[in-house]
Amino acid sequence: MTRRGWILFWSLGLIWGLPYLLIKVSVADLTPPVIIFLRVFISAIVLVPIAWKLGYLSQLKGHWKWVFAFAIIEITLPFGALTFAEIRLSSSMSGLLIAAVPIVSAVIAWRLGLDDRVTGIRVIGLAVGIAGVAALVGLDVTGSEIGSVAALLITIVGYALGPIIVSKRLAGVPALAAIAMAMVINSVIYAPFAIATWPTQTVPASTWIAVVALGLVCTAFAFILFFSLVAEVGPARTTVITYINPAVAVVLGVVVLSEPITLGLVIGFPLILLGSYLATKKAPVFEGEPMG
Repeated sequence: MTRRGWILFWSLGLIWGLPYLLIKVSVADLTPPVIIFLRVFISAIVLVPIAWKLGYLSQLKGHWKWVFAFAIIEITLPFGALTFAEIRLSSSMSGLLIAAVPIVSAVIAWRLGLDDRVTGIRVIGLAVGIAGVAALVGLDVTGSEIGSVAALLITIVGYALGPIIVSKRLAGVPALAAIAMAMVINSVIYAPFAIATWPTQTVPASTWIAVVALGLVCTAFAFILFFSLVAEVGPARTTVITYINPAVAVVLGVVVLSEPITLGLVIGFPLILLGSYLATKKAPVFEGEPMG
């Protein structure tokens, strides 16, 4: 990998491990709809002009049905579920549970016939990953947090399905155009809910900064870096970021927010990452990356 490739890789790995921290900071003062609306709206303001200038938007003609489906499955439901979940769950636990996306992606690919290479090592990977999730949830999650964990399952499945839609139904259009318009669609979807729940009390400047960073850095800028990295090193190597993001989320949660290092975290963290690696070994048919 070139020096530029390494810089892009580590920059994106850090940036996509950051949303969990920023969401946790934001939900203390803002409702999920307000956070999500600002996140996607800021991102749309950045990405749409770029996609338009490159001439990508015109290539979406005839594909709008699947662009809308992608917007709902990859952003509307996952962003909503993740932000809601972090009202109760720690940022480190949320980031680590999202690391199970590759495992779910592998299962979905097999079930849809997109990848029939069910090897012994992959089955072991699924078992190890599931054991890691079970350890994390069983040891650390309280009864009041079960609903939040269930919400994260929506996020995990959405992040697993989104890349499949892009790969199988939007392969003929630039991904940047699809993502840019998905941000526009979600801005429209979340706008009325954001208006209805807009804060009436004074919100700390740190919260607004966190939301702006979430939209500008962790969403818009992150996707620009992502496509640059794919062009530099290819999609297969790019997916290795999946194993960097949760580590960043855990470290930031512990160091910045003083979240505890629990037994479930110690046991579940390595098992989930190892299981994800083994379950997706030798690169699946499609490639994708969860945003966080």
